[in-house]
Amino acid sequence: MHQPYDTSTHPAPRAAFTAADAYTLRTALDALGGVRDLDALDVACGHGGTVTLLTDGGARRTVGVDSCPDRLRRARAAASGSAEVEYVLADAAAMPQLGPFDLATAVYVFSHAPDRDALHAMFRGIRANLRPGGRLLSLVRNPGAFPRVDWSPYGVRILDRVQEGDAPLLKAQFLTEPPQHFEYREWAHADFAEAAVDAGFTTVGWQPSRTPPADPARDEAYWSAYRAWPVSSLMTCTA
Repeated sequence: MHQPYDTSTHPAPRAAFTAADAYTLRTALDALGGVRDLDALDVACGHGGTVTLLTDGGARRTVGVDSCPDRLRRARAAASGSAEVEYVLADAAAMPQLGPFDLATAVYVFSHAPDRDALHAMFRGIRANLRPGGRLLSLVRNPGAFPRVDWSPYGVRILDRVQEGDAPLLKAQFLTEPPQHFEYREWAHADFAEAAVDAGFTTVGWQPSRTPPADPARDEAYWSAYRAWPVSSLMTCTA
């Protein structure tokens, strides 16, 4: 499974949907009481944006896992030798035993599972690394938008939807300069929930994406259409 980009630090870090994702994840972590003195795992960590969020929040141990050596190299460089951070080269569908952890985060990784077996393997690998009662917080892409919804004002555009395999393949682009093309699978939320329960998670819940406070650049009117059909939802699971 190849994760072609890092949503925390891709070439348009100020894109509106990434701002909403970051705000959603931060507020969810705050609602759990923060991460201080917890052992935390970030799956498909990319350049380390979420790892930094966890370490800055006071996590006792933070491990980032990614399948791309170049992304890990950049993440290690950005960590500046912090003793609290470890980076491991591994595929999310073949997760090694690295824990146990109190918390796992995963940003969009499940949407890149190429088939149902890989999707279930991802959830099993994360569950196996969590202590009983540990939490998984995952931003997952919402299905059903294309072709009814235009996310262009928020930094991403869906170009096509191809019906194939276990889930439709969506072809999309980040609206950077030049645009950055990527693909992902349009799994239903029920598919994610099924995989989580199969992996041994005891509870599965959903929270809507939260938008940052309005400012002069992005006022309430700007965010209203996004709140009606956001790019992502937050999936929360308890081990």
